[in-house]
Amino acid sequence: MVLTLQSFAENRWVAPGAGAVEIPSAVDGRVMATASSAGVDFGAMVRFGRKVGGPALRMLTFHQRAEMLKRLAVYLTERKEALYELSFDTGATRRDSWIDIDGGIGTLFAYASRGRKELPSERFVLDGAFEPLSRNGSFVGAHILTPLHGVAVHVNAFNFPCWGMLEKLAPTILAGVPVITKPATATAYVAHAMVAMIVESGILPPGALQFVAGSTGDLLDHLTGQDVVSFTGSATTSGKLRDHPTVSREAVRFIAERDSLNAAILGSDVTPESPEFDLFVKEVAREMTAKAGQKCTAIRRVIVPRDRVEAVRDALAARLGKVAIGNPRDEKVGMGPLASQGQRRDVRENIAKLATESEIVFGDPLHCAVVDANANAGAFLSPVLLHCANPIRAERVNHVEAFGPVSTLLPYDDLDQAIELAQRGEGSLVASAFSYDADVTEQLVMGLAPFHGRLYLVDRDSAKEATGHGSPLPPLVHGGPGRAGGGEEMGGLRGVYHYMQRTALQGSPAKLTALTKTWGQGAPTRTEGPHPFRKNFDEISIGDTVETPARTISLEDIEHFANFTGDTFYAHMDEEAAKANPFFPGRVAHGYLILSFAAGLFVDPAPGPLLANYGLERLRFLKPVSPGDSIRVRLTVKTKRAARMPDYGEVRWDAEVFNQNNETVAQYDVLTMSARPA
Repeated sequence: MVLTLQSFAENRWVAPGAGAVEIPSAVDGRVMATASSAGVDFGAMVRFGRKVGGPALRMLTFHQRAEMLKRLAVYLTERKEALYELSFDTGATRRDSWIDIDGGIGTLFAYASRGRKELPSERFVLDGAFEPLSRNGSFVGAHILTPLHGVAVHVNAFNFPCWGMLEKLAPTILAGVPVITKPATATAYVAHAMVAMIVESGILPPGALQFVAGSTGDLLDHLTGQDVVSFTGSATTSGKLRDHPTVSREAVRFIAERDSLNAAILGSDVTPESPEFDLFVKEVAREMTAKAGQKCTAIRRVIVPRDRVEAVRDALAARLGKVAIGNPRDEKVGMGPLASQGQRRDVRENIAKLATESEIVFGDPLHCAVVDANANAGAFLSPVLLHCANPIRAERVNHVEAFGPVSTLLPYDDLDQAIELAQRGEGSLVASAFSYDADVTEQLVMGLAPFHGRLYLVDRDSAKEATGHGSPLPPLVHGGPGRAGGGEEMGGLRGVYHYMQRTALQGSPAKLTALTKTWGQGAPTRTEGPHPFRKNFDEISIGDTVETPARTISLEDIEHFANFTGDTFYAHMDEEAAKANPFFPGRVAHGYLILSFAAGLFVDPAPGPLLANYGLERLRFLKPVSPGDSIRVRLTVKTKRAARMPDYGEVRWDAEVFNQNNETVAQYDVLTMSARPA
């Protein structure tokens, strides 16, 4: 049955108008679906996102948005088999689809977890500490991040219809910005099915997600400086979108991830007998055949020492020769077809361009034996390995990307030349370096890092658990400089902050503390009433403070601590040696003795709402404490954070230790858990 893909706009499905495009199966050419965005009012779509979706998301805290993402991930996981079945007709094997479908859902889970663990239960983020701006501390500055009041337009590529959509959606929704997503038409029926599931779930509020089946029409004409365009695809299309008059005039934020001639480099220390050699060959072959080489992160240039070219060529040919090509529904098949006949034509044309300065050493771009399929009806293509004998003089190997199962061997004479070849890609998403030598790896990293968004450093120690050259991960940046688009996606919370505005605040410590719900130096404190450890989480207030009495530290205290703990470092035990140290006036107290005594001063020992101390952060020892000095502590509630469990909350305390001269000797944050009322 041919699917009719509809757009989802203004919280309703919009049937396509005239000019519907037929979308064929990559496997056998039969029509899978038709799509057209004719009839969609793009201006109304943008307004609905801004006026309905945006306010609904911004009313929620980061934790509430994170919870939505988690529920959505669970919902899609329970229904993912229908997506796998559709995905076969895009040319993807079950393993290929796992990257796309489960990988995309996994990104939802990852951002749900980060939102709960790393973001406050608020609708804004305090970005860094207060900045002192005046001599006496009555005027300070801070930065906050708040959601943009626009829409995020996500334009995705054909190779990952699910992951490509969800890796953009997750950080955007977590940031509090509504999404208008547009998949590439060639595989849009898979993205459409996933969006239908999301809509059916009812988890996202109306306007949080809208979907375009077909072209974007005049969508970009309606954008402003509060909007974001995030694009994945070719450099040509990226340039057209970036140069759109409205995008330029309104300074619309533009994130691009595009063409990338990624490289894998075999270190000069690696011989055919090294474990890294086999790892290298396996990884190149996998990247050539996974998703039929249709990955933005796939290895296009295989850079190897000149005297090891033949060994690499033969090993790659042997491995590629074992790959069964055909119908991805067949479990024996290791590589399916390209996404479309048109895509195959493009790849063949680019292979012909590469062949003008290289020779094909494995594969035939015009003929392919297939399993359980018709090679002519589907978009099948053999893996093709080329060899460019003189890459320093070549041009096309460093400029032409055949977006399929195609890689080129490039020999190098020394590491500097290997780095130069990699740099000639003019900016890439990822490069791999296979070496067990620390010096070789360091030289490669320093030469490659400015030209790449990610470096995959492989050796025998990491290989067992390594995730692969071509696998972007939610905690790490996905993007690259120059030709790769100059953008960044994911990267943990970096991906969330793309959709937020950083704003500087200036004012008194009291005012900024009230606004940011974070106590800062110079803000008022409250010492009256019961000890804060006697208050439950809901009763504790920002600024609640304990001011302790002083305690004198004796030489006997220092020696007892040293003998009890075994820390007999000379600065604590040898007066003459300590005086010779430029940082100490003589024997001094242990830093951890100061922390222990400080805790003894501020702790309320009786059972109560405070359940546990679970951490200490930002510790700095600022001034030594000598025998005879006294210390006192000011402990202040800095922030409060609701925990995942409803029976307790997390409290961050600012701890500052002073000596008898009111000089700060230590400063740190104490992290505790406090009970909530039943």
